[in-house]
Amino acid sequence: MSTVMTDRSATITTIDKPQTRYKMRTENINIYYGKTHAVQDLTLAFPEKSVTALIGPSGCGKTTYLRCLNRMHDMTPDAKVEGRVLLDGADLYDKRIDPIYHRRKVGMVFQKPNPFPTMSIYDNVVAGVKLNGVRNKDILDEIVEDCLNMAYLWEEVKDILKKPAMELSGGQQQRLCIARALAIQPEVLLMDEPASALDPIATQKIEETIEELKKDYCIIIVTHNMQQAVRCSDYTGFMYLGKLVEHGKTKQVFERPVDKLTAKYVQGQFG
Repeated sequence: MSTVMTDRSATITTIDKPQTRYKMRTENINIYYGKTHAVQDLTLAFPEKSVTALIGPSGCGKTTYLRCLNRMHDMTPDAKVEGRVLLDGADLYDKRIDPIYHRRKVGMVFQKPNPFPTMSIYDNVVAGVKLNGVRNKDILDEIVEDCLNMAYLWEEVKDILKKPAMELSGGQQQRLCIARALAIQPEVLLMDEPASALDPIATQKIEETIEELKKDYCIIIVTHNMQQAVRCSDYTGFMYLGKLVEHGKTKQVFERPVDKLTAKYVQGQFG
C-alpha cells in the first residue's frame, strides 16, 4: 500500500504502485443539499483506462458524489460542493472553467435510458456533436458508425438508423445513450446504475461494452449489484452514510476487506 500526497496535503490511500497514473482525483469533497451534509470529506483517485465501481446501500451518497464529477449540481439551486475535482491536474470547479466545456470531457450515462424521444437513432448519436457546430455529413456518418460500434450496437441498428430511437429495446436504448455520450469524445465516462432497469441479456451487453471501453476511457460506475461490480470493475469504493469507508482493488475489497463494515456489506449482511 502506498500514500500519494497532493499539493493541498490531502492524502489518497491506494494499493497501487506509485507510478499509477490517475486521470481524475477528488480532494476533500463535501456536498450539501441545503443543511443536509450528503457527502463528507471524500478524497479518491481514479486511474486512467480502468473501471471504478462505487457501491453501498441506497442513500449513502454514491450518485450525489458521481454527479459532482461533471458539475451536475450546478443546476440544483440548494446544492453546494466544496473541495476539488481534478482532471489531469486541472480543478474543474475553478471559476475560470466553463462548466459546459467541462461536461464535454466527462460524459454521463444515467440509470434509465433517456434517448431523445423525437429523434432518430442517427440524430441521437450526433446531437451533441451538432451543437458543437459539426455539420459535415461524411464526418457525422463516421462518428455514428464509430460510436455505435464502440457501444456494441452498430450491427443491430445499421439498417434502421432513421427509425425513432424509442422503437429500440431498453438495452439497445441504453447502449445508444452510451454511444451518444462517446460522440462528444469525453475523457471520463460516468455511469449511474446503467443496467439496473435491464434484463440479464441486456445487462450482459452493457457489461461487455464497459469492458471494451475501459481500454480507452476512465470509467466510474455506481451500482447496487455487487456481482456486477466484481465482474466489471478494477477498483471498488464502498460508501456508507456519505463517507468513503474503503477503497482498493476490487478483488481485495470483496475477498479481503480491511474494514468490518465493508465485510458485512459485501457478505450481504445489510444493504
